Amino acid sequence: MPQQQTRCPSCAEPLDPEDDYCGACGLNVTGDVTEGSPGDVAGHVTGDGPSSAAAPEGVAPTAPRCVHCGSAELSADGYCESCGGAQPRPRDHQELTADGVAGVTDRGLRHHRNEDAFTVAATQLPDGEPAVLAVVCDGVSSSARPDEASAVAVEAAAAHLLTALQRGRRPDRAMREAIGEAARAVAELAKDGIRTPSGSQNAPACTYVSAISAAGLVTIGWVGDTRAYWIPDDRQSAVAYRLTEDDSWAARVVAIGLMDEAEAYADPRAHAITGWLGADAEEVEPHTVSFTPHVPGVLLVCTDGLWNYAEAAADLAERVRPDARAEPLAAARELVDFAVTAGGHDNITVAVLPISPPAETTLRTVPLQSAAGAAPLHSSPTLQLHRPGSGS
Repeated sequence: MPQQQTRCPSCAEPLDPEDDYCGACGLNVTGDVTEGSPGDVAGHVTGDGPSSAAAPEGVAPTAPRCVHCGSAELSADGYCESCGGAQPRPRDHQELTADGVAGVTDRGLRHHRNEDAFTVAATQLPDGEPAVLAVVCDGVSSSARPDEASAVAVEAAAAHLLTALQRGRRPDRAMREAIGEAARAVAELAKDGIRTPSGSQNAPACTYVSAISAAGLVTIGWVGDTRAYWIPDDRQSAVAYRLTEDDSWAARVVAIGLMDEAEAYADPRAHAITGWLGADAEEVEPHTVSFTPHVPGVLLVCTDGLWNYAEAAADLAERVRPDARAEPLAAARELVDFAVTAGGHDNITVAVLPISPPAETTLRTVPLQSAAGAAPLHSSPTLQLHRPGSGS
């Protein structure tokens, strides 16, 4: 029986439920590989790792075949030696879940590889309280090896966050330390002597955002233009908010009053970033903010492959399914599919963290501020600010 898919995992061509093969690229979307037919796409990740189907006992596994022409002559660098077509890579589309938090990443339609990276994870604080986290990084395409930069940043940050939380480190402190670890890991790539196929030695770089939810407190850290949004369940009486401020040309000219947001983000220079992780970053200035949500909702952390198509929090909230807190993986999938359908011009990554505050919390109106003490980012009756150093 064919899988119930709506889009080809290789080329994103729309599929009908009865399709066995993609009419555009020839991919076998049933998962069955037969002699002389295009092979199944490899590397789709769900749960704890890459999906794999073991061959029955006594039956040799079928050699992988080109998703375009069906040839078994595939090179080590991921191209078909018969037709020259690039093969799907493990990072082209990945899905991860961990104790209620979920994330999805997709290559999109225009890029030849996925330069985003992410992870979601769960752990416990020393007192047994559960904690979940998500880390999302976006490789800077103008740098060398941006896919490696995002991957090592995610790995280094997630490892530090998990260890620090388990040892009882305050989330805001753990967050800043984790960003430092990620920055060092990316900077080290510039020292390994590896060059790109074109010979470029431009320092690898990426942007960064991560979130921790533990004991009723949410902590966010970021560098660059990856973002975090708060989306309440009840969008009639509560308001969706963007929780991060971009390190970008557009954000800077808005901050100093030269343009309004609409003008700035319509400018060709809008996405020129002013902060990133990498050896050529003059000084990494991590931003962190912690807050207490007082109504149920979800926290979205995402790359610009998503928010380019719904930049304002209210617009993005309209794309978030009402049951996102109960179905975070489905919500993440729908947001990725929305971005692909809207054009898929960039890699797309989104993680969804369900937030269910204790019933006894009360509402307070407090301006949300950045860790650096900048001017208030937003004002919301559903958020209570905790500044670093306040003992929270």
